[in-house]
Amino acid sequence: MKNPNVIILGAGPAGLGAAFRLATRDIRATVLEANPFVGGNASSFEIAGLDVDFGSHRLHPSCDPNVMRDIRAFLGDDLLDQPRHGRIRLRGRWIHFPLKPLDLALRLPPTFAFGVLRDLALKIFPHHNATGAETFATVLEAGLGSTICRDFYFPYARKVWGIAPEKLSVTQARRRVGASSLGKMARKVLTAIPGLKPKGSGRFFYPRRGFGQISRKYADAARARGANILLGARVQSVEIEKQTRRVRFERDGQTHTLDADHIWSTIPITALAKIIQPRPPQAHLAAAEKMMYRAMILIYLIVEQEQFSEYDAHYFPEAHIRISRMSEPKNYSSARAPANATVLCAELPCMQTDPEWQMSDDELGQLMRASLEAAGIPLRAPIRQVITRRLRQAYPIYASGYEEHFDQLDAWLDRVDGLLTFGRQGLFAHDNTHHALYMAYAAAECLAADGAFDRARWRAFRREFETHVVED
Repeated sequence: MKNPNVIILGAGPAGLGAAFRLATRDIRATVLEANPFVGGNASSFEIAGLDVDFGSHRLHPSCDPNVMRDIRAFLGDDLLDQPRHGRIRLRGRWIHFPLKPLDLALRLPPTFAFGVLRDLALKIFPHHNATGAETFATVLEAGLGSTICRDFYFPYARKVWGIAPEKLSVTQARRRVGASSLGKMARKVLTAIPGLKPKGSGRFFYPRRGFGQISRKYADAARARGANILLGARVQSVEIEKQTRRVRFERDGQTHTLDADHIWSTIPITALAKIIQPRPPQAHLAAAEKMMYRAMILIYLIVEQEQFSEYDAHYFPEAHIRISRMSEPKNYSSARAPANATVLCAELPCMQTDPEWQMSDDELGQLMRASLEAAGIPLRAPIRQVITRRLRQAYPIYASGYEEHFDQLDAWLDRVDGLLTFGRQGLFAHDNTHHALYMAYAAAECLAADGAFDRARWRAFRREFETHVVED
């Protein structure tokens, strides 16, 4: 096979990264994206003259060097190196995030500090889980103690994923919580001390024109090298049988078909299971139905003041505050214009069956205002407008036992010749954008110029992907 032809489903970071890497080697790549824009959940749009994201996004310094090299080349001076400056509301007090030793000493509620010290002392006599069944709750409580879990991780987990910590898989703790022990947390705090701070600690990279500028630049670079990106293309079926590898999609009111040597999917693995032909066995379709995603409502307030606060992000673990996080885009990009307005973005995790999903923009704006009032940071300036966006698949929910369902479906798809699934949605992973791009680069590395795909090497990469830990 010469100059293989690859169809990529989805123009998020994973799909665009793969198209770019393939196109640099003169491998034909066609990307199909249902939205009229690239980037997926990592895209940006404009509100009141400001570039805003779908929630809080950052590019972390732990990004793979090859990925970072390309992003720097694409963005140049538009890639800003910013200090992290957020805060967490804990027992009615604000604690800087990332954690700082002096700030902790001055601001931690005394009862909380005593509780952490007590938990540390109790580690001398470790408690063993009597049932032997590990969960998100048992792993974190064993590592961090009951105080930190009770006041931060457990209520935040309930808010973000919508189920009790005891019902979350242990994988959620290993993949989602970097500081899963008091020792690790202490080391993170100490990195804030001058002289002990490793390179990149307490900083992040952010594009001047919003986080979506990364995806737009990948799309531009892929197109410049010959890749074809079709927007507004809704995939109807993926047909793989014998030597046939075909995608049917609807665009501009018409049905189109494309044939390929390889089909790479970055769309949700559960959605892929429903459109692939021949259909997976019923047991595998049932497994897909049991894999759940947490939805997200993003509430944007245009506020008539230059800046609401100095902080880039506020985290709200407490249950009585409905939103989980609020960001101020101006503080990510250091934008100064417009001088008379700023935008606040609140994140409201929910299920599509929850009442909030049906709320109007005005109702959601009132919910956000009430949340800020409850947090002690009420809005004083007039609100010019409320705008909302909804993400149907914001986070995968790692309920206990989900691994069995995922492994069953993943193993079946892995046996389909000519098909590959990767990316956050494709692998049901709660990863960062730099992880998704690394997956894309890995996939491209496994495809030879003659069209042969190195499955053994890909499986080695898959094992590496399982070590990814999400960074906030």
